[in-house]
Amino acid sequence: MINFKNLETPYTIAEIGGNHEGNFQYAKKLCQLAINTNVDCIKFQLYKANDLVNPKISPERNNHFKKFELTKKEYIYLADMCSEANKDFNASIWSKNMTHYINKYMSFYKIGSGDMNCYPLIKSFLKYNKPIVISTGLATMDEIVNTVNFIRNENSLYAKNSMINLLQCTTMYPIKNNEANISVMNEYKKINNVGVGYSDHTIGSDALLLAAIYGANILEFHFTDSREDKVFRDHQVSLMPKEVNKLIKDIKKFKLLSGSSNKFPLETEIKNGHIISFRRAVYLNKNLKKGHKVKEDDLIALRPMEGISSVHFEKLIGKTLKIDIEKYEKLDFNFFE
Repeated sequence: MINFKNLETPYTIAEIGGNHEGNFQYAKKLCQLAINTNVDCIKFQLYKANDLVNPKISPERNNHFKKFELTKKEYIYLADMCSEANKDFNASIWSKNMTHYINKYMSFYKIGSGDMNCYPLIKSFLKYNKPIVISTGLATMDEIVNTVNFIRNENSLYAKNSMINLLQCTTMYPIKNNEANISVMNEYKKINNVGVGYSDHTIGSDALLLAAIYGANILEFHFTDSREDKVFRDHQVSLMPKEVNKLIKDIKKFKLLSGSSNKFPLETEIKNGHIISFRRAVYLNKNLKKGHKVKEDDLIALRPMEGISSVHFEKLIGKTLKIDIEKYEKLDFNFFE
């Protein structure tokens, strides 16, 4: 079972979603292109249009989703492609009667923004005891907390660390940079035992990189082969294979640069003697005789830190020399009364 919070770098999800536009051959092509990248997970959307959109009230939307449907056999084929390539397969399941045949391929369940308060659908996934990842577009903070509480009331397993993961998301395609609101992840971190992440709808990858720096455990982004001459909106907010690999490479670089929040001298600083050679000690700036009472202008702070650290500069003022001491000689507290 994935614990997203224990991963060294964010878990990356390439969302093919509906970019195949109902063409299975194109779906296979996109899946293979995603497999060839360094992404962790390849994601689709599983549904029947009549389980998603009311055909009487929204006939055009219903017909749109019907055109994008794939068959059970095709979804399983794509899942097998991922498994054979040692990539995780996932899907936003919008028709709960599909879980029985796809569950074995799923290491977690993804709830899209439109369904984050669809309690009947969410409840159908909880019996599998797998981590839940929830996009939070359209939601208020109260709605998010209510959904987390609903899940935990239905199944106490979801009170455990990283069993619920909240992705900051803005449900438009594309969104402006000032609509990404990646800082919201900091509010999600205040909810006990949740993982946090970011689902991107900006153009480019800057928002994803920033989210990684802000501590995202999961990064989700749309994926395509090309954005040129594409009518379906999701292609415009999608990354292409080279962009995915560059993003993941940059994330690893920036995670290394971020390092640890614990402050201490690093081994390389110690081994190279920099603690001594870069820091200063207190020295006399003139030859002085036994019995001399030290004044401030008798002292100088110089590298290296041999003898008495410059931290103790003020302590030496007013002390009396017990012995003759030459200019720049390494000092010791025993030399003073």
